[in-house]
Amino acid sequence: MKTVSIAAVGDELLNGQRVDTNSSWLQGRLLGLGFQTRQVVLVPDEVELIAAALHQISSISDVVIVTGGLGPTEDDLTRHALAQILGEPLEFREDLWQVIEEYFRRQGLPAALTNQVQARLPRGTRAIPNSRGTAFGIAAEKEGKRYFCLPGVPREMMVMFDDYVAPELAAGGADEVVVMSKVRCYGVAEAVIAEKLGDLMRRGRNPLINSTVEEGDILLHIIAWAKDKTEAEKMIAADRELLCRLLGDAVYGFDEQTLPEVVGGLLKEKGFKLAAAESCTGGMLAKMITDIAGSSEYFLGGWVTYSNEAKMRDLGVPAGLIREYGAVSEPVAAAMAEGAGRKSGAQAAVGISGIAGPGGGTPQKPVGMVCIGLYFDGKTEVRTFRFSPVGRDWVRRRACLTALNWLRLLLLKV
Repeated sequence: MKTVSIAAVGDELLNGQRVDTNSSWLQGRLLGLGFQTRQVVLVPDEVELIAAALHQISSISDVVIVTGGLGPTEDDLTRHALAQILGEPLEFREDLWQVIEEYFRRQGLPAALTNQVQARLPRGTRAIPNSRGTAFGIAAEKEGKRYFCLPGVPREMMVMFDDYVAPELAAGGADEVVVMSKVRCYGVAEAVIAEKLGDLMRRGRNPLINSTVEEGDILLHIIAWAKDKTEAEKMIAADRELLCRLLGDAVYGFDEQTLPEVVGGLLKEKGFKLAAAESCTGGMLAKMITDIAGSSEYFLGGWVTYSNEAKMRDLGVPAGLIREYGAVSEPVAAAMAEGAGRKSGAQAAVGISGIAGPGGGTPQKPVGMVCIGLYFDGKTEVRTFRFSPVGRDWVRRRACLTALNWLRLLLLKV
């Protein structure tokens, strides 16, 4: 497999002002083209350091991609570093300057003299058009190594890569075709999955299976490489079937599917309506559900009953339950779910009450403790979960996703 390395240029990437999302996006695109990423480096706005990084990563890669440092200001130095690597001077390109002037003219603005540096490219290199800005990309080659310099602005970089760089790399002929897929799991620990899969996750296997954790989801990435796309897709399909057989109901979806999307599909399929009663999650569950287009077909509505008074007034939770057990308790969460189901007429309803933090916890009811009630087809179940108290938003999201996954498992049995 051919190799590529990426250099992301900019002081802002190293001082915490901005996260390098470009490199992650590029890695996915490049793997799909048959290029394995060998290294990603962050480099400050200094000519010598940029040049040193390009020299180092070009020694281990067939292709080098640089993002950032192509603007019109004094700290935009990527073109200077590339010129140093190539051993060629920067030349002013009148044709490029005319394009830049026309870009500003269309906006009713004059081009600044500082923009002229964007029309300077190392001699012998090619300009990569930028339909969304004034920063031309640069394509170059030296001693069998290919260089592509792109702007750091994501919306510009992505279009330029897809329109110009990707076709060039594809035309160059990768050694193999790479196809990727994801198997999404919830409700089971990553270590348990690894134990069940065993040798399937060994390094060097084709397809390669690795795992990442994303807000409670366990994502199993299947990466297959073969001489043609059809063969790679067959390998992916075989491994997906194998993983589903080994992991059973822990698998909820594939590729870019989300848990709310999958649950919504099951609600429609089974003819169930859903309602929600939320306290600590503050409407987050309802938002997750209604983020899915067409959710009005199965979601009737919800209540955010943050105070005890609201729980009693809007959902009919008995005052005695709250006095005896407290708002964060299994009896209250169950009553919230039943109240939402009764008032809405839904066959399924979720009640959530917990302590999201950062304060408010006690030794008996610590931060991260969440009680979830689930009214389903005339019966009510309730459980207590203790999520890691790593942040308020984390606890709230885990509570919502856990409730949805529990509902998913019940719907599968209908």
